[in-house]
Amino acid sequence: MSLKGKVAIVTGGASGIGEACSETLARAGARVLITDLDDLRGRDVVARIAKAGGTTHYVHHDVRDEAAWPGIVAEAQTRFGGLDIMVANAGIGIMSPIATMTLADWQKQQAINLDGVFLSIKHSIPAMQAAGGGSIVLMSSVAGLRGAPGLAAYSATKGGVRILAKSVALEHAADNIRCNSVHPGIIATPIWDKIPTGAAGNGRNAPIDPRERAAISVPLPRVGEAQDIANGVLFLCSEAGNYITGQELVIDGGMTAGGRPYRPS
Repeated sequence: MSLKGKVAIVTGGASGIGEACSETLARAGARVLITDLDDLRGRDVVARIAKAGGTTHYVHHDVRDEAAWPGIVAEAQTRFGGLDIMVANAGIGIMSPIATMTLADWQKQQAINLDGVFLSIKHSIPAMQAAGGGSIVLMSSVAGLRGAPGLAAYSATKGGVRILAKSVALEHAADNIRCNSVHPGIIATPIWDKIPTGAAGNGRNAPIDPRERAAISVPLPRVGEAQDIANGVLFLCSEAGNYITGQELVIDGGMTAGGRPYRPS
């Protein structure tokens, strides 16, 4: 699947799924503008892509800051010649029971996971209209498809992302702008070490091990990898997915197929 001649922005592109998306899109020929708050890792990703022969650039960026967004899109247009792909990947997870979650934690998660996605769409659309179309991919989660205890607020943001993708797809189908959501299951990325328990805490004293969780709840006998998600994003951004819009691509090893996995003894 080739993206030669395409220009992409990947938010939260310095680590985990965003890092894999940045490298995969660049490997397919896209020129990629990576944005993140982690400058050290962001520059490392750029260096690695450049060493492999890809074209990319890194910009420090807080997706919640609307004033910064016109500059981000302009950077892609000026540096690379336009904008064809937006991968709205930046997000956080705050784990806390809803009854004890603080309003500050609720609002922080909403601001990054939902407001930031809204802004990525809003400010990329004019550039894509000028380019004659484009592909917007919103990173949701299996938590956006079903409830998750301890993650009610996170689920609210990811469920919002799912429906937002469908509405944007309908609003801009006539512009040849496609919008889809991707729903990862349990993926082995650094985010598991970063999930705070919220101001009130939830009794967790040790980092969550995604491999242990996958062994309990994933039918396929392995934890997911960031590359598994990046492969799906590449498909949605390529010509192979050019008739797909307003849909959710679930990449979860069978988690949401129903029931617990069968493990033969």
